[in-house]
Amino acid sequence: MHRPPDSFVRVRGAREHNLRDVDVDMPRDALVVFSGVSGSGKSSLAFGTVYAEAQRRYFESVAPYARRLIHQVGAPKMDEITGLPPAVSLEQRRSHPSSRSSVGTVTALSNSLRMLFSRAGEYPPGAGRLDSDAFSPNTAAGACPHCQGLGQVHETDEELLVPDPSLSVREGAVAAWPGAWQGKNLRDILDALGYDVDRPWRELAPEDREWILFTGEQPVVTVHPVRDADRIQRPYQGTYQSARRYVLHTFATSKSRTLRDRAERFLRSAPCPECGGARLRPEALAVTFAGRSIAELAALPLRALAELLTAARTGGDETTRVLTADLLARIAPVAELGLGYLGLDRPAPTLSSGELQRLRLATQLRSGLFGVVYVLDEPSAGLHPDDTRALLTVLDRLKAAGNSVFAVEHHLEVMRAADWLVDVGPGGGEHGGRVLYSGPPAGLAAVPDSATRRHLLDRGAPGPRRVRKPSGRLRIGPVTRHNLRGTEVRIPLGVLTAVTGVSGSGKSTLVGEITPDTPGVGRLVTVDQKPIGRTPRSNLATYTGLFDTVRRLFAAEEEARKRGFGAGRFSFNVAGGRCETCQGEGSVSVELLFLPSTRSPCPECGGARYNEETLAVRHRGLTVAGVLDLTVESAAGHFADVPAAARSLGALLEVGLGHLRLGQPATELSGGEAQRIKLASELQRPRREPTLYVLDEPTAGLHPADVEILLDRLDGLVEGGHSVVVVEHDMTVVARADWVVDLGPGGGAEGGRVVAEGTPEQVAAAPGSRTAPWLARALRG
Repeated sequence: MHRPPDSFVRVRGAREHNLRDVDVDMPRDALVVFSGVSGSGKSSLAFGTVYAEAQRRYFESVAPYARRLIHQVGAPKMDEITGLPPAVSLEQRRSHPSSRSSVGTVTALSNSLRMLFSRAGEYPPGAGRLDSDAFSPNTAAGACPHCQGLGQVHETDEELLVPDPSLSVREGAVAAWPGAWQGKNLRDILDALGYDVDRPWRELAPEDREWILFTGEQPVVTVHPVRDADRIQRPYQGTYQSARRYVLHTFATSKSRTLRDRAERFLRSAPCPECGGARLRPEALAVTFAGRSIAELAALPLRALAELLTAARTGGDETTRVLTADLLARIAPVAELGLGYLGLDRPAPTLSSGELQRLRLATQLRSGLFGVVYVLDEPSAGLHPDDTRALLTVLDRLKAAGNSVFAVEHHLEVMRAADWLVDVGPGGGEHGGRVLYSGPPAGLAAVPDSATRRHLLDRGAPGPRRVRKPSGRLRIGPVTRHNLRGTEVRIPLGVLTAVTGVSGSGKSTLVGEITPDTPGVGRLVTVDQKPIGRTPRSNLATYTGLFDTVRRLFAAEEEARKRGFGAGRFSFNVAGGRCETCQGEGSVSVELLFLPSTRSPCPECGGARYNEETLAVRHRGLTVAGVLDLTVESAAGHFADVPAAARSLGALLEVGLGHLRLGQPATELSGGEAQRIKLASELQRPRREPTLYVLDEPTAGLHPADVEILLDRLDGLVEGGHSVVVVEHDMTVVARADWVVDLGPGGGAEGGRVVAEGTPEQVAAAPGSRTAPWLARALRG
């Protein structure tokens, strides 16, 4: 007798991270949302267990040698998963796209556009047909030779290199030169060449200033250093290089980010004079389609590009019709996900993690896969409520194509639209790790322990809002940048201001104009979602300075003093105390041949990062590795009587990060967690003067219960005499603000102007605002 196949993914005994032997069943061919407060274990279940097991099974099916390597990596900690289809993961954590990566390369739209120009472009008379590679700035065949396909050249001038001409060369007039002995060396060489290094810079002859800063020559001269009384300095052969040459060489070749950043301060970027910023060779730019070059089409917003292609398609030949149809089919899901304001040439590093994830989601829609489970990490992140409906439509299309969609999500609208809800909790870290409920969303009403239930089902009108009066106004603008055209606003000080608008409306551009030099700002603290570090060596403890205190405590232990260990011994970033097999990283890279490499715990230290001698020292029963394994909440109890540590840990608890481990690598943190760590680092400092805090979507990655904690903290800053400006999509936050500035009405070229400003009630009633109906709904509760 034939039995129908089981239509559920069934997980048994999941123990990843803080999961407590979890059993849960989730339907296939459905939208399943994993909910719960930060650190509850929902990502450990969705990504660390379900997706990790699907990935492991795929690797095992590839080849025996890959199977052997995968065993070193280890399977997720669980007993069994049945009914699991192949999985595709789309996470928020960004890779590190290069400056050459763009919207076009992420979506593969650039490939299709290059093919269109190669096969259906209008060539100048007598010109030969070009291969599609000739239309790419990332290939030798297409890149402008002057700027190597970057579109920008870096130059410098005397004003940048010598900011204070009243100084002499010996006093450091050439600020671009390196410090310490290397800078002294260059000054000694100039002296040996016969230049006056003691006369003020402005009094030197123009031709001497020109040569010192810009010469291409590299003369070698014998230098007789000035003798110090305490040491002998022998003559040596010194090679001179101009300030310009030093800065350009350092910027182009140095592997030190600090040195590159310093060199960049003395450079000015400008469009390449050869290609005008178009990045391509002249012969590629001479080919047109619909009267425009490929660079001009790549600069158009995708909506405008779709309109142009639709018009060109009607009168074209069969090749044109096929290629334009392919491009239009690829653009459609991108525009549907609210990203039609982006151009193909928009650099990937300038995109938010939410925008990147939605671009990848659009690419998956086009792939036409069937029978796959898509595991998504907060697909609504960075989305205005008005755009969330389009996202739900796209998720429905993935489901209708015969796929399952598993999404870790905090957005209440997405939860309500789910077919199935898996609520994890009840708290974060040690207080989470249990599945409180698994079933249709309405059934959550019967689960009193759920923090999600109150926000999802027990909605009530918000309490009365205390109206705070501003202490002054901050004028921003007029700003003409990106899609802002002479936009000007006056931000009230001493209150909480929310800047709203659909994706691409110009919010971040407007707020980015606030600098310490803006009249009326005073002290400025900008808290963004950029990572707190790009390697596993960076973590919460090192970023906040807490680890300095911890290392000093260990160095003060009797065992450490007996062994002669100083505080440096307890750093995993320097030789001596760390495990040298993994260089203090705690893990080693495992190469999987043609598959992406992965990491496994270090075979020598087992992930502890330190050698045995260092781990012999204990503080209150814990090794330094044990301290790094503590959660913020546990560490707050452990170090309650250490004022410097308690202050740092208290600030982290205040912003809802009690679930994070002290040694959790920066690469494992979401953008929202990184932002709150930065905020906590700022909160632990004594604040005397009035400060303006600017936060870019501080609620990203936050459960509604965590949003309440953050709002209380922001209100506390305002009550303390400070000003807070947030770029925000969460209408709960906007409804609690004192003042709202709404940009739009749309994104890209359709945005960039102030649609409404005033109190939340005033903006909620503004005609023509796409924010207004959602804000009105939040005010009603």
